[in-house]
Amino acid sequence: MSAAPGSRPLALARAVVTGASRGIGEAVARALAAEGARVALVARGRDALERVAASIGENGIAVPCDVTRAADVGAAVATIGRALGTPSILVNAAGVFVLAPADELSTDEFASAIDANLVAPFRFVRAFLPAMRAAGAGHIVTIGSVADRVVYPGNAAYAASKFGARALHEVVRAETRGSGVRATLVSPGPTDTALWDTVRPEPGGGLPSREQMLSAGDVAGAVLFALTRPATVNVDEIRLGRA
Repeated sequence: MSAAPGSRPLALARAVVTGASRGIGEAVARALAAEGARVALVARGRDALERVAASIGENGIAVPCDVTRAADVGAAVATIGRALGTPSILVNAAGVFVLAPADELSTDEFASAIDANLVAPFRFVRAFLPAMRAAGAGHIVTIGSVADRVVYPGNAAYAASKFGARALHEVVRAETRGSGVRATLVSPGPTDTALWDTVRPEPGGGLPSREQMLSAGDVAGAVLFALTRPATVNVDEIRLGRA
């Protein structure tokens, strides 16, 4: 994304960020808006979403949407089109984390994780990629995880969905190479967000304490780095770990 000399790097950008009411999605939305982008914030929780958008100010637009419902996504895409036109940035940050052994995980829980972490991102890619291709510009960022390459006990649903999201990113990258549309996968290690408020990993399970995790701002910084490279440069993948 190019901007006029002396302006903020994303001053001309129109961005969509899913999962923007909290955690990594919220941090990404705030970072993009701080650099001048107009940001459509997408998430299910209307009240929290509207509070975040209001705190961002004129560059924040709240678009309540359950990303696992096709009808909701269709309505959100229409709202975004009216408010922003064709987005130049899509950041798929919405997702769920399910921690359970495979023999205790229900089929419904497994399917819900796939729907939220893999099908929902595809819905947004499918909605916005054609217009990006037509414009010859745009950037799709997928928030992955250390679990998109490494498996851990209790991660049957999460790893399956994140491995799939990484594969989707790689296909999009292969299909858009040379088109002017860029694609980046940002895969952080454990990150201190609200999901850990309800997920209680087993003692000795190898997960760090929340104080030892990355911050949502760390991940947002990596997203901003990828987005602000010259238009001729694609950052294919960024993998983050705590130093």
